[in-house]
Amino acid sequence: MKKSLLVLPFVAALGVPAVSQARDTQHFLDFQSVVDKALAEGHLDGTVKFYLKGQNIPGKVVQTFPEARSSKKTNAANKSDEAACEWALRSVLISFQDNAKKRGANAIIDLVSFYNQKEYTSPAQFECHAGAILAGVAMKGKAAIVK
Repeated sequence: MKKSLLVLPFVAALGVPAVSQARDTQHFLDFQSVVDKALAEGHLDGTVKFYLKGQNIPGKVVQTFPEARSSKKTNAANKSDEAACEWALRSVLISFQDNAKKRGANAIIDLVSFYNQKEYTSPAQFECHAGAILAGVAMKGKAAIVK
């Protein structure tokens, strides 16, 4: 009889549906503030500029390269959603910066969020999805030479 009483709470816990459902909170956050912070902290080196689709690009675009995509996730445990989203965007921007430098480009233009293959366009914000464990950002854009 004692053994069956010990097993009952364990079996009941397996049937709780809330335990298996993951959080996926959608956020739309300021893009430029994350870029500025990443530059100030040395995560970006400043050789590549980032322009969301719809932003004014100072100068003339003289060459573009094929579209590139980057999707990054980061640990969201013990972080606010906003802090985790900032880290994920930094990782995306670093990968775009590396891609642009390999091509001899000095800008990434027409950047849009592309989470789950769905495009979100804003001249000021990026989309991020945060859960209890991970936060993720996906974007696409084109490396370009701007003079």
